[in-house]
Amino acid sequence: MSLKVINISKSFGSQKALNKVSFEIKKGEIVGFLGPNGAGKSTMMKILTTYSKADKGEAFVNEYDVLSKPREVQKCIGYLPEHNPLYKDMYVKEYLAFNAEVYKISKKRITKVIEQTGLSPEAHKKIGALSKGYQQRVGLASALLHDPEVLILDEPTTGLDPNQLIEIRKLIKQISKKKTILLSTHIMKEVEAVCDRVLIINQGVLVADKKLSDLREENEQIIEVEFDYRVEEAFLQRLPKVTKVLNTGGFVYEITFGTSKDMRSVVFDFAHDNKLKTLQLSRKNKNLEGLFTELTGN
Repeated sequence: MSLKVINISKSFGSQKALNKVSFEIKKGEIVGFLGPNGAGKSTMMKILTTYSKADKGEAFVNEYDVLSKPREVQKCIGYLPEHNPLYKDMYVKEYLAFNAEVYKISKKRITKVIEQTGLSPEAHKKIGALSKGYQQRVGLASALLHDPEVLILDEPTTGLDPNQLIEIRKLIKQISKKKTILLSTHIMKEVEAVCDRVLIINQGVLVADKKLSDLREENEQIIEVEFDYRVEEAFLQRLPKVTKVLNTGGFVYEITFGTSKDMRSVVFDFAHDNKLKTLQLSRKNKNLEGLFTELTGN
């Protein structure tokens, strides 16, 4: 087990940042760590990387206790914090050599991580002269210098444009072949694109732990339908296997069914039989964004 968290709690004064959070991450998994601002994500990451101590509970990285074996934990973790701390007046190679000296790593390793993170064309430049995307690559290169088994990435794509975002996504996927990755982000599409599993935290409490494959295959669907006049929601509840009916504005309704069978033809026939004119009809799969909103919305 690469990461194991058991009933971790952490408070800052009267504010409870984490409340009895538990989860496990196996070797080789890429896990998305989601939650609203202030939910406790960064606090958990700081505890796992030994930057902060929990008030209660236990956490282990590669079976090392983060409290009693911090040096061993630091050796097997690569950490990219949300605000990537870089010395922008230093050259890329100079900065990586500086960090390599801390880890007592050979210069051959610097060359390897520069190639691995696609920094070769920019390695001769000062960090401050690089684009935001390449600065993130420098942060990743630094986190990878000591070849850690576990990577913890806190908002690694913040502030990137769409092209840079795609590049960093590809890089994370490439790195993940030999690493365990815990990835915090606000971008749902990033999680759906690169992660195997998702943890959702809200107000310091873990509210979901799901495999992305299970989420895609859940026995639920949403049909969006627009009629030519307003219909009572109770009337649409007569449809088979309906679990929820919501008027989203005007004459448009979202009808949730507890089945994986495509219910569009059923809705169309129901409308026809009841002399309703259907202006539009489409199927919406329940996605990660929907689950996130459902679990963290007020």
